[in-house]
Amino acid sequence: QLRLVESGGGLVQPGGSLRLSCVASGGILDDYTVTWFRQAPGKEREGVSCLDLTDDAQNYADSVKGRFTISRGGAKNRVHLQMNSLKPDDTAVYYCAAEREPHYYCSAWPPRGADYGSWGQGTQVTVAS
Repeated sequence: QLRLVESGGGLVQPGGSLRLSCVASGGILDDYTVTWFRQAPGKEREGVSCLDLTDDAQNYADSVKGRFTISRGGAKNRVHLQMNSLKPDDTAVYYCAAEREPHYYCSAWPPRGADYGSWGQGTQVTVAS
């Protein structure tokens, strides 16, 4: 069973940056599609960014395009989400999720949380002055 742990959240001022990390154990992340989701209080969970580690295909929610970048970590079994120009609307708990069977393509947007079997515990991102 793949296990995921997120880190890197925190409190940041509007316009600031954070880098979230998702570290996997119990499996080889290279076989998976990894998607970052977020959920703000009173709102539905939404997909933020997707990385297909089998071919490095990516996708992003319109609300974060040009500000967020998803990437492989330098160390194996890591995926990062670099978040720049943060806005108060980015405040949420951010989760990484992964799945390989069936294989989900990042071009199929928006992603459905129900399609992902492995989830981290989430990391809180708060953007406020």
